[in-house]
Amino acid sequence: MSVRTLVNADLLDPATGRRQRGAVLIRDGLIADVVRGAAPASPEGADVIDCQGALVAPGVVDMRAFLGEPGAEYRETLKTASRAAAAGGITTLVSTPETSPPVDSAATVDFIRRRARDNAIVHVAPAAALTRGLEGLELAEYGLLLEAGAVAFTDGMRSIANARVMQRAMAYARNFDALVMHHTEDADLTGDGVATPGELASRMGLTAAPREAETIMLERDLRLVRMTGGRYHAAMITHAQSVELIRQAKDEGLPVTCGVSINHLALNEHDISGYRTFFKLRPPLRPEEDRLALLEALEDGVIDVIVSDHNPQDVEAKRLPFGEAAAGAIGLETLLPVALRLANAGSVSLARVLDALTTRPAGLLGLPCGRLAKGAAADLIVADTDRAWIYEREAIRSRSKNTPFEGGRMEGRVLRTLVSGVDAHVAD
Repeated sequence: MSVRTLVNADLLDPATGRRQRGAVLIRDGLIADVVRGAAPASPEGADVIDCQGALVAPGVVDMRAFLGEPGAEYRETLKTASRAAAAGGITTLVSTPETSPPVDSAATVDFIRRRARDNAIVHVAPAAALTRGLEGLELAEYGLLLEAGAVAFTDGMRSIANARVMQRAMAYARNFDALVMHHTEDADLTGDGVATPGELASRMGLTAAPREAETIMLERDLRLVRMTGGRYHAAMITHAQSVELIRQAKDEGLPVTCGVSINHLALNEHDISGYRTFFKLRPPLRPEEDRLALLEALEDGVIDVIVSDHNPQDVEAKRLPFGEAAAGAIGLETLLPVALRLANAGSVSLARVLDALTTRPAGLLGLPCGRLAKGAAADLIVADTDRAWIYEREAIRSRSKNTPFEGGRMEGRVLRTLVSGVDAHVAD
């Protein structure tokens, strides 16, 4: 029987917002007890870890990450992604299905789970495809995919243009109480746009994609939720208009949630002014007023979760003119530190940040983690929330290096990451 005790810890349970000094007892991969105040003597033979006043909280659950396998191992692998994740305090990764072949069969779900079991040091929870081949035409077999271990359904960065197909997907998923995660972007309206319309895009000579490409698709989806009653999650919203649509849907009582990427919370459109392609994202970075609206919505609970939107790209895909380069950035190691930086700056409360990174995503996916409570999975982090450090390229653990935060000042360092009570990362 494996027994560990975290003592002298600053305990923060995001589910309740309760914060107090105490200790955590771990037995056989589960939290056996959470003791607030003076800690009792540790059980005989227990491995005692003195946290020296550092924060202890549930590990991060990242609901949107491209992990490379199968088919794109040159961009990322389960092994490299999991090591980057553990260093960043992520204990569960939800993989997107845009692999080769795509994750639209039980066999592919099983392949990812087996590869993760053998190579990953954090949990990997596959999200399966909404439609066969991610083509937006025929529904995948949701029942078989769930039996194989899929935790949700999405076509990743592809939006389903056909409203009839999307309606059928929501209705079919409702039969299994499954979560539909959709990328809200009208691809025809976006076209080849790479920036948000406005003075900056015009001055830089960049093709712009209207914000309405997001809101038109989102509004359509919300109307379909009213028709079907299915659980719906807008994978990433990026501006104030979308915030208001989600707010209205929640006020109406619809089963709707949404996410936001850490990039859209921490960066704005002016970051692309140097044409550095690591800042080319999809959807593109927004004006400062939209970024501030997203932060306010996060604090208010209108936005439910924060994701890394980890999208590794190789050197050749980024070493192109801005308009031609591949969109996307890595983000596993920086998700939590950048979120802590926002909390330390007073942009959003620490409890709300951790709730959006841990308790809320775990709850949406039905995972046994994300809580600092007896009986929960012992997926935990020990972190110094105030420690400043520089994110150097040489230290990046992901296989690809396309980060917009290279050389940036981080706040909050993960000292230890425990997955099922076992060390997945211990800081040097």
